[in-house]
Amino acid sequence: MKYFLLVFETMRRNWLRTLLTSLGTMVMVFVVTLVLSILTFLDRATSEKSQNLKAIVSERWQIPSQMPFAYADALAEGAPQNEGDHRVEPKDAMTWSFYGGSIEKDLRLATRSSFLFAFALQPSSLLTMMDELDSLAGQQKSEFEAVVKKLEENRRGIVVGKDRLAALEKNVGDTITLYGLNYKEIDLELTIVGLFPSGRYDNSAAINREYLISALDAYPQSHAGKPHPLASKSLNLVWLRLKDKDLFEKVSNQVLSSPSFSSPAVKVETASSGISTFLEAYRDLIWGMRWLLAPAILVTLSLVISNAISISVRERRMEFAVLKVLGFRPWQILTLVMSEALAIGILSGVFSAGLTYYIVNVYFGGLKFPIAFFGEFRIPWEAWWWGAAIGGGTAFAGSFLPAWSARTVKVSDVFAKIA
Repeated sequence: MKYFLLVFETMRRNWLRTLLTSLGTMVMVFVVTLVLSILTFLDRATSEKSQNLKAIVSERWQIPSQMPFAYADALAEGAPQNEGDHRVEPKDAMTWSFYGGSIEKDLRLATRSSFLFAFALQPSSLLTMMDELDSLAGQQKSEFEAVVKKLEENRRGIVVGKDRLAALEKNVGDTITLYGLNYKEIDLELTIVGLFPSGRYDNSAAINREYLISALDAYPQSHAGKPHPLASKSLNLVWLRLKDKDLFEKVSNQVLSSPSFSSPAVKVETASSGISTFLEAYRDLIWGMRWLLAPAILVTLSLVISNAISISVRERRMEFAVLKVLGFRPWQILTLVMSEALAIGILSGVFSAGLTYYIVNVYFGGLKFPIAFFGEFRIPWEAWWWGAAIGGGTAFAGSFLPAWSARTVKVSDVFAKIA
């Protein structure tokens, strides 16, 4: 116990250096925690699952996927053809059509806040198939169920995330007109029926797919019978939830062996594999974060701690000499110096990680750093031990050489200089 008191007494006597070292550690732990949170989320999103996995059906030879909407119903069932084939239940399927539009008809007047990207889907699938929304509970679930019901009853409705709604400068109940960007001349008049729960979908929107399809069906009436260029390409993705890998293989074979999906051909992959494909465009950024940014910060933090401890050791040579006279062994002095560094590193790391967890998750509601279709990231609970590991690990690495120097202080040399 007295040994620990000696460690903290030494830290208190050099409070300014302790404070500056602690602040430097906290800043760098903060940055590394943000980087690791993003990388951990992406690793989990792209890791293969063996149970309760999701499959994505998309066009085989083209990105973005553009399939005929006629594929939708059969693919949503898993393309059963024969007796004994697996039929996917409606609650375990979801179709996506991507609609992008602007509230400004003249794009020359449009700003970034004028644009909106929406998923056109079956409203009920918001509650059963959308990640995070399918696990809502309590009041949050009942409130969103009411929003989904409005979208089901009003096919001209739209559900918007709170950040996107604020950017549009609109309110729930307002009516907006979206002028199609990818669906040229398909302009949708929509009523904002509600908001997504705060979190992942703050910048997203969803509309009833029936409204988009009916607008495409009506297009020829005003264009001399000519169909819209995307009329036969309006289905982008089909999502299926399957209980295990064996069932995934079975449904995949059902889809791929069906002659109904040959023009264009389709492919079936797990959600993790599909997400990995989407993330290919960000491969260099993710690689740089993982192998350049994070290691560089850790090395810098080790150097900061090493410099601070080195200065402390040079100033305390007399103290170490006296400790040796009093009977302290070299290993005890080495342990004393390293304990001071570890105490600063671990305590600062844990405090910084905890503060990051609270500020990002509670105060800001997530880290806004869009990558692919992930709009935000949250700090996982593992950040608490990340902070301890980062602070402690860099403190150990940075303090070992200065501590070894303190260990080798010669009493005769120190007192000879004084004499």
